[in-house]
Amino acid sequence: MTMRRAVAILVIATALLRLALAGAIGLGIDESYMVAAGRELRWGYFDHPPVSWWLSAGMAHLMGSDAAWIVRLPFIALFAGSTWLMARLTADLYGEGAGLWAAVSFNLAPVFGLTTGGWVLPDGPLVCALLAAAWCLTRALERPGWGWWLGAGAAAGVALLSKYSAGVVILGAVVAMASVPGWRGWFGRAQPYVAGLVALAVFSPVVIWNAGNGWASFAFQGGRAAAARFQPFGPLTVLAGAAGFLLPWIWLGLMAGLWTALRGGPRARFGWLLGWLAVGPVVLFAVVALWSRNVLFHWAMPGYLFLFPLLGARLAGWRPGLARRWALGSAVLVAVVAGLGVSEVRWNWLAWVRPGLDPGLQAVDWTPLRGVLAGRGLLDQAVAAPSWNDAGKVDYALGGMPPVLAMNADDRQFRFRARPAPGADVLIVAPRQDEARIRGGYAGYFASIETLAPAVVALPGRGTMVVPLFMGRGLIRWP
Repeated sequence: MTMRRAVAILVIATALLRLALAGAIGLGIDESYMVAAGRELRWGYFDHPPVSWWLSAGMAHLMGSDAAWIVRLPFIALFAGSTWLMARLTADLYGEGAGLWAAVSFNLAPVFGLTTGGWVLPDGPLVCALLAAAWCLTRALERPGWGWWLGAGAAAGVALLSKYSAGVVILGAVVAMASVPGWRGWFGRAQPYVAGLVALAVFSPVVIWNAGNGWASFAFQGGRAAAARFQPFGPLTVLAGAAGFLLPWIWLGLMAGLWTALRGGPRARFGWLLGWLAVGPVVLFAVVALWSRNVLFHWAMPGYLFLFPLLGARLAGWRPGLARRWALGSAVLVAVVAGLGVSEVRWNWLAWVRPGLDPGLQAVDWTPLRGVLAGRGLLDQAVAAPSWNDAGKVDYALGGMPPVLAMNADDRQFRFRARPAPGADVLIVAPRQDEARIRGGYAGYFASIETLAPAVVALPGRGTMVVPLFMGRGLIRWP
């Protein structure tokens, strides 16, 4: 079987599996928030650049529904493209066998194959655009002309328009080019500079939006690296977390590839390039963890992405039977873990082990809430929730009618929604909150706060969820 046919089978089979998974569970907290806040199309958003928000909103508009499997469709399609690009990039550098194994291992890593591959998150378009940019760059560096350079610039721009961390990868490409003697001459030609201008032009909507909104998004992301206290084990925690997200044996293979690539030096050319594309995110976020408690394990994944071609080349050199057993064992483990996760979301079997334990609730859609509130005539005024994550879940459940606000300082994208006028009444939907906390937290914002009968929402596989409700009467000022 040729590599192209094997990769095509891999792409189709895994896309069908992701489609089934997309329909089996609801949107997570971040996904609900992105779909809810993304209903209002803007040039930029508080948390991230706009591509992922545009994709979910565009698909919902096109299909006339924001069901979980529908808003996830663009991200499933993008990961199918990412798998093909991974195989093509690796095959160009190390041969077709390496290309196939890079694509297989890429799909087996849970952080890519499960979350990036189908969830409404910025990582899906980021990964696809970065792979496209790298593929175009490897061809542009060895060929005269403009086409591949323009492709690299456009793809790099889309990557920046997906997530700011793309900039660290782009900087790594510049360092690699400057340190390889055969590529250094490109800095005396127009192509790289025009490619950079193309990337900036694609990214410009984010700059324009930030300039008109107090540089809110840049400040938020930059503030996440603010110093808290010295944490000597922070880098080890971040690296261990990445290993868990990737599977430890895949992580070890990737890190071995990084060591080999950097040890080979500029003479290795494309191995050196992949190493520099990878090392920036991997090292940067580990170092930031020395003083910041805000580093999330998946932030470095754009760097690990470029180590899969090196892992693919290594696996292609193994005995075929050994490599197949390695892949099969990994696939079985991922399938078992994914199956347990889906079953917990749908049936909450962990509550049988420990009553009250329900980690899967965050991936359950609260869509019955709309019917309950509408039946009580509670959707005729503004609606708010105590936090941005609850506001996202509630807004998604209500279908954006009316739009939901977050009543706290960390209101993320919800701060850009129109707020109710002074004197207005506001329904406060407060999951996991009690009366004392609501009255203590919001007493100064309303003339009075009325405690309503809670909403009792029937959730499939879970019985009922009781959601406390309050009516803020006569808004005095917004938090």
